[in-house]
Amino acid sequence: MNRWYRGPAWPCFFALALLPALAAAGDDGAAVDSGRLAAAGASDPERPQWRMAFSPFTAHWRPSEEHRKVWAVALERQRPDGRFTGGSFFSNSFGQESVYVYVGERYTGFWGEPQLFAQWSAGVIWGYRGKYEDKLPLNTKGFAPGALVSLGWNFDRRSSVAAHLLGDAGVMLQMSYEFR
Repeated sequence: MNRWYRGPAWPCFFALALLPALAAAGDDGAAVDSGRLAAAGASDPERPQWRMAFSPFTAHWRPSEEHRKVWAVALERQRPDGRFTGGSFFSNSFGQESVYVYVGERYTGFWGEPQLFAQWSAGVIWGYRGKYEDKLPLNTKGFAPGALVSLGWNFDRRSSVAAHLLGDAGVMLQMSYEFR
């Protein structure tokens, strides 16, 4: 495949470098919801936590011969009130290096089950380029708005698994671990 973009993945690294600034900006004035924190098993309700995530499996609703293996790694800063900021470096469905920088919120105790959670995130995706630009709506020079909704399960105070709905493209399995 002849790619029109042959430069370094500097936008990826630039976006990930912004994470500490986003996390610091998001920590001011965080309201503490003790009920939600107790359900999540937070050890220090006043202190934000870091979450590392890995996504080893993605299923497409309409598989194609053009699809490649999709993987993702993410780092998130979880605030005590359930809000978070984060960034993910991933290989998209067409084998292109991509980045998703986002904000979101996690709701624990979903449907009255203490270990079940739902979450959403919204941000900017970079990476769908060349002949794949039209795979994301509103994509301009590789940049497009992005959003995920997820349903997950907390195994214990630190580890969880979630299924992320990838719009009309598919679903991604994610495993995460919180550093407390």
